[in-house]
Amino acid sequence: MLEAYQILALITGANIIVLIICTILMKKYLTKKIMFPKTRLIRGAGVSNDDLDINNSIFLHMTDGIIAFDRDGKIVLINPAAQKMMNVLPEYKDFDDIFGKLHLNINLEKIIYLENWTKTEERFQVEDKFVNAYFAPFKKENDRTVGVIVVLQDITEHVKLDNMRKEFIADVSHELKTPITSIMGYADTLLEEEYDKETQSKFLSVIASEARRMAKLVTDLLTLSRNDSNRTSAKKEQFDLGELVKKCQDKLAIEIKKKNHEVKSFVTADVPLVYADKDDIERVVLNILTNSIKYTQDGGEIKIYVGFVYNDAYIKIFDNGIGIPESELSRIFERFYRVDKARSREMGGTGLGLSIAKDLLDRNGGNIDIKSEVGKGTEVVIKVPTKAKEEKI
Repeated sequence: MLEAYQILALITGANIIVLIICTILMKKYLTKKIMFPKTRLIRGAGVSNDDLDINNSIFLHMTDGIIAFDRDGKIVLINPAAQKMMNVLPEYKDFDDIFGKLHLNINLEKIIYLENWTKTEERFQVEDKFVNAYFAPFKKENDRTVGVIVVLQDITEHVKLDNMRKEFIADVSHELKTPITSIMGYADTLLEEEYDKETQSKFLSVIASEARRMAKLVTDLLTLSRNDSNRTSAKKEQFDLGELVKKCQDKLAIEIKKKNHEVKSFVTADVPLVYADKDDIERVVLNILTNSIKYTQDGGEIKIYVGFVYNDAYIKIFDNGIGIPESELSRIFERFYRVDKARSREMGGTGLGLSIAKDLLDRNGGNIDIKSEVGKGTEVVIKVPTKAKEEKI
């Protein structure tokens, strides 16, 4: 994830490039439209019709918006990107038609008539888009200001990234603060006065549980950090997916027994060896099975199918647990997103498991899909590529 200063540096660099391009374009087009007829511009500047066509093509296909206004605020030039970004209608004729409704702190007269004016930058929102606008005077050869150029940049993705960063920091802080507060509270209580062995054991058990929860959160965060920065690559090898599923089931045998679940595994076809990072896939399967065990009522049923279709091996995990509301399914892979936050936190969940699972599968060329119905259970399908698919790619 990009830091705020990196995003700012990218935007600043892009602004400089855009302004250089704009200057070149405006010299050839805005001057032509405001001051000279086309034939005079071509003769005076030595610019051929082919050059004009090339520049016009660049101008029309720029992703940044460009609008030019004359001294009276009338639109004299606008490219398609600006029209789309600002939702410009055919009847829009001047500065106020486009920017008036936004109530910006922009004075067109000051930009045009104040000699020392360079540029003004404004950020605003147009419906669901966030836009950065640069207002600068446009001058003639005699250094007389003849209008104003506006360069528009859609920064919606940058704003979303920044908001995600802020939310991520807030979520991490909250998730760490809760167990820290609990640990400090119980530890201080034990230090303040004497308690019998049973009470001490109970308090120490809570402290240990909260410490493990913090350790799991830190481990998950480190995993996400490694995946985001691509510091580790998948160490792919061939292995038997059915054997891996059996190994994961054995690792969770104690948890399964505690909740008295019935877990059945089936291999439905002659499954070829898969080709992926074995540790990654094991972590994914353990994560999904753990969720099924946690969120299925005592005495529930979990079925695991290992099969093969086209060039992908797959694992299907069905449970008859509490299920997930349909409205929540589109967000379950978001970091720290939990359907029932209170219940997930009580069970030790960090809200990062499914996000990590998706990241691990993405880097191994696999994918994950989840279907669920409240009160009826959840179906998770994990696809893992085989060596044959890897060779075709």
